[in-house]
Amino acid sequence: MANAINWFEIPAANFERAKSFYSKIMDAELPVETIMEYHMAFLPANDGGVGGAIVKGEGFEPSEKGSRIYLNGGDDLNHVLNRVEGAGGKIVQPKVQISEEIGYMATFLDSEGNKIALHSRQ
Repeated sequence: MANAINWFEIPAANFERAKSFYSKIMDAELPVETIMEYHMAFLPANDGGVGGAIVKGEGFEPSEKGSRIYLNGGDDLNHVLNRVEGAGGKIVQPKVQISEEIGYMATFLDSEGNKIALHSRQ
């Protein structure tokens, strides 16, 4: 097993708003597809890497509670974090060092009310 996670899904109440939010903070176009009855916008991922999507459909309810997803913040998570509020989110915990070995983290609420974290080495 190469990774503990192989896929994740972030619930959206308003699909277009959530897609726009993540497109802005990740500075990337998110490909969209409807699979069965679920609307999905795919977050950037390298071939063979762990991927995920923003999803709207029955059973997907945004929440601040539950499992926490850590998105890759790149070289310095401030590049992503600095776009959160302008895209309609709220910073809950600014960038803080976890340890020298692990790096840094920050937490935000997305446009849908999901609590999401960022991680970077710098």
